[in-house]
Amino acid sequence: MGQPKAGIDVMTRTGTAADTGVFNCHDHRVVGDGHANDQPMLQALVDRLGEAAAADGRPRTIYCPPGIYLIRDTGVVWRSGVCLIGAGPAVTRFVLDNSGNRNEPVPLAWFTELKHGASRDNHLADCIFADFEVDGSRVDLPDYNPLSKGLGLQYVLRGLFRNLYIHDTIGTGFGCDHLQDTLVWAVTAHRCGRLDNGGQMGGAGIGIGIGGWGDVERLSISSCTTIGNGTNGIFVELQQGLWPPPRGIRIVDCHAEDNRFGISDWGANGLVVNACTMFGNHEAGFDLSSQGTSSVAGRGGLVTNSVMDSNVRDGLGIGNTPGPYSFTGNRISGNGRYGYWQHNLNAGNRGPAGNIVLDDNEIWANALAGIHLDADLFDATMLNNRIRDNGRRAAPAAAGGGDTVTYTAKTVTDTAASWLRGGHLGKCVTVGEQSAIVISNTETELTLAPARPGATTSWKIGTPLKGTPYRIPDSPDERPGIAVAAATDRTTKRGNRVWDSQQPRHQTHGIWITEHGSCHDSWSTGNNFLGNAYGGARFDTAPEGGYWRDNLGIDAT
Repeated sequence: MGQPKAGIDVMTRTGTAADTGVFNCHDHRVVGDGHANDQPMLQALVDRLGEAAAADGRPRTIYCPPGIYLIRDTGVVWRSGVCLIGAGPAVTRFVLDNSGNRNEPVPLAWFTELKHGASRDNHLADCIFADFEVDGSRVDLPDYNPLSKGLGLQYVLRGLFRNLYIHDTIGTGFGCDHLQDTLVWAVTAHRCGRLDNGGQMGGAGIGIGIGGWGDVERLSISSCTTIGNGTNGIFVELQQGLWPPPRGIRIVDCHAEDNRFGISDWGANGLVVNACTMFGNHEAGFDLSSQGTSSVAGRGGLVTNSVMDSNVRDGLGIGNTPGPYSFTGNRISGNGRYGYWQHNLNAGNRGPAGNIVLDDNEIWANALAGIHLDADLFDATMLNNRIRDNGRRAAPAAAGGGDTVTYTAKTVTDTAASWLRGGHLGKCVTVGEQSAIVISNTETELTLAPARPGATTSWKIGTPLKGTPYRIPDSPDERPGIAVAAATDRTTKRGNRVWDSQQPRHQTHGIWITEHGSCHDSWSTGNNFLGNAYGGARFDTAPEGGYWRDNLGIDAT
């Protein structure tokens, strides 16, 4: 960055901090008393240190001791070479507030292409954000605004984001795009995207736009926790459809719970998701699709050694990808519809996906099929999976009302009922004009999913009165381990065991090829389809060509 420029004074009162490059914000009139607006003084300090860093090439650090720092009416425009360090979440707390300008989004720090000209050539470098809390609960806007984030930075080089707690923002909590040579570590995002209606841009706990640095973006997201966020817990999203999906992104050791989607790949190439847990998300634990702004799905990725459990609908929702993609060594269990669902959205690629691999996964106790194929595949491989005890949604229709029926924020109880335990998993219970989704049930009680991510109730209008009638629909007749309802060509199925050990059995068949499905030129050998409720296989469309031999429970063809 060249030699120091004359006239830049960044000395603190002690003089010692200038030697180490660390500046106590209290020495620069950033008070942290929870009442004074600290934004102007923090902006002035960031600008002054940014100029110094540009002059001599040495990054500076702002240290914020314990306190409540009020950032009112506008965010702080960030500068290269400036770091922000607190004393830890809950003790160093930045409170965002737009009470003086109700139409203005107020992130703590922002530097964007739209507002500040961020680009590859005009980027932030060598910035650290660590050890503080961002509280967005006091920002009030008339409508959802994707810029109303906790942190909103674009084009960051050699960044480090560590030990942050971001919560209750209107838009994405950690919403930073185009991060090169960057680590996002131990970030907790809670109830972000609180004005997101489920179909807005952003609204995630951790949302990262990708593609701005070109074919490779070296980014690691590690040990993060995301709970109750409006859209995704964690997602990466290609920002422009003509950009190449970038390689080099990893999501490891993270937890995503009670979000619309847990972890999503909306446009990466070779995304690695490893050792993550995705629980209780409303649409899918892991989502691979074209839902992002560019309508480009990811490809070439790996999801390994992870758990997708008790999601309201699907464990894995996979679509619009050209492939390949691999899912290896995962547990996919207790989800309210399918364990693995292959499908396509209307936008984006709708051609067949090639070279999808399901290898050595445990797929069990899902409401309907363990694997359900609703979109075309070619050259797919299902190898050594254990697909068992699915089809739990087996209870018949039910209805009730009167003195035996009571409601709470998240339950329906009917003491006169004798429901099949777990048999209503994933069903929609209707009470008057309201409905809610069942996530578990005993003989007399239904437990319901929250009405939206982060909600404390399952009812959009209000908890029904005691005795209000309810109704629950019937269950489908077919609930196989594997359902093929699309064209599959040249698939390999080897070494899979597909069975039911429940008493009574509810997984109806090992494999079902529906009237809408087909299986051409496939190699299926060494599979075990014995031990299902109705039989090893149901072929409404018979397989054509290929090699089907030595499959227990299916006669050789």
